[in-house]
Amino acid sequence: APSDEPGLRQILGRSSAMVALYKLIGRVAQVDSSILITGESGTGKELVARTIHYNSGRAGKPFVAINCGALPEELLESELFGHEKGAFTGAQARRAGKFELAHGGTIFLDEIGDISPALQAKLLRVLQERSFERVGGTETLSVDVRIVAATNQDLKKRVAEGKFREDLYYRLNVISITLPPLRERRADIRPLAEHFLGQLKAGARFAPETMEALERYDWPGNVRQLRNAIERAAALGDAGEISPGDLPPEVLLSSSLAADSFHGQVEEYRRRLIVETLARFGGNQTRAAEALKLQRTYLARLIRQLGI
Repeated sequence: APSDEPGLRQILGRSSAMVALYKLIGRVAQVDSSILITGESGTGKELVARTIHYNSGRAGKPFVAINCGALPEELLESELFGHEKGAFTGAQARRAGKFELAHGGTIFLDEIGDISPALQAKLLRVLQERSFERVGGTETLSVDVRIVAATNQDLKKRVAEGKFREDLYYRLNVISITLPPLRERRADIRPLAEHFLGQLKAGARFAPETMEALERYDWPGNVRQLRNAIERAAALGDAGEISPGDLPPEVLLSSSLAADSFHGQVEEYRRRLIVETLARFGGNQTRAAEALKLQRTYLARLIRQLGI
C-alpha cells in the first residue's frame, strides 16, 4: 500500500472500493507508464495523481498540475509548452512551460478531454518523442516526465464521436484508474464527514439525524461538495453539535429525512413533499418512492397516515 503523505485515506475514504484503489496506486507508482484517471468532478483525481507521484521514483522531482479546461487554447499552449520572447502580443520574455517545469517529475493534465485537436496533436508528439518546441521557437527541447491525465468525460465516447484522437487516447490510457462517485460508496460518507468536522471544529459532533441526512444525500459534487457542506455546517453550528438545520438546503431538501429536520413542522412538511413528488410522477407511487428514497410500502403507509 502507498505511503499516506498527502492524507489520501482521510480524503477519499475506507470502503472496499477505496481499499482496492490504494493497492492499485501502490502498484502503478512503481512503473513509469502514462495514466488516465476517470471520475466525476470532486472525486479526488488530482489527489490520486499526487499520491502516485509521491510514491514513485520521481518523488524528489516536481509535481506540476494544470487544468486544461480552465484556459483558452492559445493560453493553454503557452502554459504547457512555454513561449519565446515576442511569440505573441504581451510575450515580453521567454517563459518556461509546465512540461519544462516538470522535467524529471510528473505532469498532471486535468480535464484532458477539453483540449483542442491542434493541442492533442502536439501532446501526442510529446508522448511519442519526449520533445517539443516552445510557442514561437525553433529549438527542440527534450523532456523526461511522467504524464498523468484526468477527465470527468467519457473519452472513449469522444473518440467515437471524432472529438478526441484515438492514438492519443491509447497513449494516455496505458494504465486506467476509475474513481467511483461518493453515492456509490456511501460507507465512506460518515468517516469523511467526521474527518472534515474534526479538522474544522475540534470536539464538535453530528446529531444522529444530521448524519442520516448526510448519508442519504447523493453528493453530485462528491467529496469536494461534502467537505464544503461540512465547512458551512461547522461555521453555522453551535459549539458542540451540528444539527440538520446547519446543512445546506439542497442536502435537506433531497433527503427523505429532510422532513424530520423541521421540528414542529414534520407532518406538514412530509405531506407537502409527498404531494409534490406524487404530482411530479403522475401519482405513480413506485417512482415517487424511488425519488424520495423510501420503500414503496412505507410511502403507501405515510400516504394513509397523512390522509393524502
